[in-house]
Order: sequence, then structure tokens, then C-alpha cells
Amino acid sequence: MRVLICPDKFAGTLSAPEVVAAVIAGWHDTAPGDQMVARPLADGGPGFVEVLASAVAGRRLPVSTVDPLGRPVEGEILITDLDGAGGGPIAYVESAQACGLHLLAPDERDPKATTSYGLGLLVAAAVEAGARRVVIGLGGSATNDAGAGLLAALGAAPLDETGHALPYGGAVLAAAASLGGAPRLREVELVAATDVDNPLTGLHGASNVYGPQKGASREDVLLLDSALERFAVVLERELSTCPPELAALPGAGAAGGLGAAILALGGRCESGIKLVSDMIDLEAALDEADLVITGEGSFDHQSLRGKVVAGIAGAARDRGVPCVVLAGRVSTGRREAAAAGVTEAYSLVDHFGGEEHGGVEQAMTRPAEGLREVSARLARQWSR
Repeated sequence: MRVLICPDKFAGTLSAPEVVAAVIAGWHDTAPGDQMVARPLADGGPGFVEVLASAVAGRRLPVSTVDPLGRPVEGEILITDLDGAGGGPIAYVESAQACGLHLLAPDERDPKATTSYGLGLLVAAAVEAGARRVVIGLGGSATNDAGAGLLAALGAAPLDETGHALPYGGAVLAAAASLGGAPRLREVELVAATDVDNPLTGLHGASNVYGPQKGASREDVLLLDSALERFAVVLERELSTCPPELAALPGAGAAGGLGAAILALGGRCESGIKLVSDMIDLEAALDEADLVITGEGSFDHQSLRGKVVAGIAGAARDRGVPCVVLAGRVSTGRREAAAAGVTEAYSLVDHFGGEEHGGVEQAMTRPAEGLREVSARLARQWSR
């Protein structure tokens, strides 16, 4: 039997490759003769570089950078060989390594003050490494500065009306008047890998939709939205590469407005999950699968609206292949899941006895063990 394993990360516990390893181990405990095909996935958020590095040939270069509060942290870039068009090496960078919400304690979350400067250091390192294209995975950010920190690290720091550089954060962009120089990119092409199509500002913008998840109060959201609106005007005026009406463009609001900065630098947005799927040849693996196993940390109503699991389940359904979802927690109804192509869904919380018996804590502290045990049980049910 040919089993395709293509999960997203279990946020806060396991990366996608770690999920795959646990599922394979459990399945082989029961059915060692089955063929297991590993295709860990990411949509541009945390785990983007690790997933790609597990699937394509390239060099992983460590880079010293800073977190959303400017503290030292280690990141890395993935450099691959020449692209098909012969345009030169491609670098893959993950914003979450420097801007990730997971890098901050709950009481440190404040999008008025957090910065994307660390991501700028990663991009600069990719440029220095000789990349001709830099693909930046966006997602899971703690920032809401529209890429102001990123621009500062590339030599285009936001300035106030007196010509002084602004400090870190999104709130101070209310005083932005100009940029302190031209971005040092050496004509490198920038691509934002994201499946978020929010604009930069407004009701569906970065501040309103994602700001509260990053620690913003209602007053903070209004302040940040106004500040980003002003900064978008500055970017349009200061950068010749910036498209008109930047704040309203789809994807500009990705990762606290990092999408806007990349667009302003002449870059473009692409679907993160499609980019990853194409690179790992997911379609061919789906064509040959007898069973598909996917999953994520929480399988809920949002999962069926454009996230990794929904895409995988729909693709399996279209091929007439059963699809099983493994998750830390399952709150999606059976009928809704079945309509999306999900044959069965299993929860680690339930596996460990349910919420009333400490299942949540066990699912967080013993996820690999739980996945291995659930996978072994699945093999008894599904293996030929």
C-alpha cells in the first residue's frame, strides 16, 4: 500500500517533518511493508525553510539576526542551484525566524513596538550570498510595521520630518515622512510566499484582522491602521518600484504588512502552498497514493477555508482517494469535514483521554508519541 503523508506543522509543538517522522514510525510499527511517501508542507509561515530543505537540493546557511524586539537570534537561508530559466541562485527565507510570534513571551507582544528588522538582515544575507531571487515565506509574524524594519536593514530607514530615523515598531510610522536611502538589493527579484490576500489597511487590513492576535488593543488597532496608511503614501512617493494604491493591493497586509514592503520594492506575491507543492511534486505523489494522511495543530472551521488541510483533502477527493486528518485538536463537524473531502479525523486530545482527563496537556507535551500511537492504530484499520 502506498501512503502519502503531507501534513502542515503542529504549531507550538512539532514541525511538519517531525510530524511525518512520527506518523511513519507508527505506521511501520504495524505495517512495515507499506510504502510511505513523505511530503511535509508549509504555506510560507513557520517551517517554510525546513520543509523546502527536506525536499530540494541546496545549502543551508546560518545567519545571525534579531527577533521582533531586536534581541539576537539565529536564522538561516536556503540557497538552491540555478533556476530553470538560468537566472541564478534562488534563496528561500522565512520571516518567522526573525519576526515570529513564537519568539515572544505573551506579555512581550506589542505590535506597536515590534520590528521586521531581523527579516531585513536575512534578506541582506541572501543578497550577499549571490542570490538573484529571494523568496520570502510570510506568516506567523509578531510585527505590524509594514516592513519598515526590513527596509531599514536594507538601507532605506524611515525618517521623520526632521530627517531623523524612526525607532522600531508600527506606531511610530504615524510620523514617517521619507526614506533615508535606496534599498541595497542589487536588482535582486523579491517574491512573497503567502496565502493571505488582505490589503494593508482598512477593515480587512493587517492591523484590524491580525493586530489583536499580536497583542493590539482596539485603540492600538486604530493607531496602527492610520500609521500604516501614512507609511504607504511615503513608500509610493519615495520608491520608484512601488505600485500605485499600495495599501489596497491584495497581499499587502500579509505578515503585518511585510507584503506591502515587498510589493513596494518591486516584488510580487505568490501562493505559498502552491509554491511548496510544486517544488515537492505533490501532484504526482497524490496521483499515486492509495491513502492520504494530512494534519495540523488544530483542525477547526478555519482549516476548511484555504489552509493546507483543505487543499490536500480536496485534491484527494477529486482523485477518489481517502484522506485522513490527524490533529492536536479536532473541532470541525463530521458533515462539514466530509464535504471538504476528509474521510476521518483523529484528535490527540481525544487519544489522550479528552480535555477532562488532561488530554490537552498531553497533546502539547507528548505530540510525537501520540501521533505514533494513532498512526499505528490507523495502519491496523487501513493497511492491506
